[in-house]
Amino acid sequence: MTARTLRGRIAIVGIGETEYFRHGGSPDAEFKLALKAILAACADAGIDPREIDGFSSYSDDRNEASRLAAALGTHRLRSATMQWGGGGGGCCAAVANAAAAIAAGLADCVVVFRALAQGQYGRFGQADGIATISGEKAYLMPYGVLAPPQRFAMRMRRYMHDHGITQDALRAIALASYHHAQANPRAVMFGKPLDAAKYDASRWIVEPFHLYDCCMENDGAAALVLVAADRAHELRHAPVYLLGAATGSGHRAGAIPHNAPDYASAGFATVAPELYRMAKVGPSDVGVVQAYENFTGGVVMALAEHGFFAPEQANEFLTRDNLIAPSGRLPLNTSGGNLAECYMHGFELVLEAVRQVRGVSVNQAPRNDVALVIGGPMVTPASSLLLGSEATL
Repeated sequence: MTARTLRGRIAIVGIGETEYFRHGGSPDAEFKLALKAILAACADAGIDPREIDGFSSYSDDRNEASRLAAALGTHRLRSATMQWGGGGGGCCAAVANAAAAIAAGLADCVVVFRALAQGQYGRFGQADGIATISGEKAYLMPYGVLAPPQRFAMRMRRYMHDHGITQDALRAIALASYHHAQANPRAVMFGKPLDAAKYDASRWIVEPFHLYDCCMENDGAAALVLVAADRAHELRHAPVYLLGAATGSGHRAGAIPHNAPDYASAGFATVAPELYRMAKVGPSDVGVVQAYENFTGGVVMALAEHGFFAPEQANEFLTRDNLIAPSGRLPLNTSGGNLAECYMHGFELVLEAVRQVRGVSVNQAPRNDVALVIGGPMVTPASSLLLGSEATL
């Protein structure tokens, strides 16, 4: 029986993005931003946009596949997938869904994308205009728990208590992200460095999250192009291969309200082992990580759950010097990530992982054959990707 795997069968051959803006700052409508990013990704790959026959996105992206296909003049549409789940937990799963469609013969050339224009549609994630509430919100909103940082702060406080983790670990993640953004002209926080004193003096949003522990809110779009591996060498850049992908959550992860058995976690206890199994690599093979930071605390938990350190070792491992490229032990969020490059709902992290494997990042990691992307800690379902060079196959 042939092994059921995506390892080495699918390649990322093009990446593209728009200029990134502060939220509400885009002069373009969201649909136009999506088209710009897709066209940029096709140009990067050297592919005619009319060859696209599939689209994949996540978190209820508003730019429908059929409308995109018509605007791009594609010859036909064969695959349109949307990953369920809130937050950025789908940023890696959307890539996995696109890869699965190609591997199954449902499509040949699939674009994965995310676009946001908050000036057009309102602030992302804001709960307004709600006449009734249900689900988790019904238990939380009457008590004033309205915003994501409030909900996730409780999980992180529990995790810090259980494992003796200090604020220094969270600070190191923010400092590394801002350090990398200073070398990245695409970054919204380019030219706006952050040091420890500025971090410590910043206001609390919800303890233990300072202002700089929280992701930005931005407008823009990002996209990438996937094809089957046997076609990838015909195109412009060296292929970046999908080594592994996994998505999901553990037992009763969605139990409300805040009643999951593994409450103080990022949600990767079942996902990370599946990821490494498919990729046939382990944490020691990973040279660089892009980890979704809705809040820095989720990164602490996610890195531990992907096997880079035990929770009790987080304070020792998570230092600024360990997390910056090129000299750090494990360069993290080398474009600046959600904190300092752009909050493109985590999809900019996937593009940066591709740059790392290509060897063209502005903060290049010396060990770049295997790059990990972690999507959406503390949400369900979460997802992860491992990308690799041809040498890893």
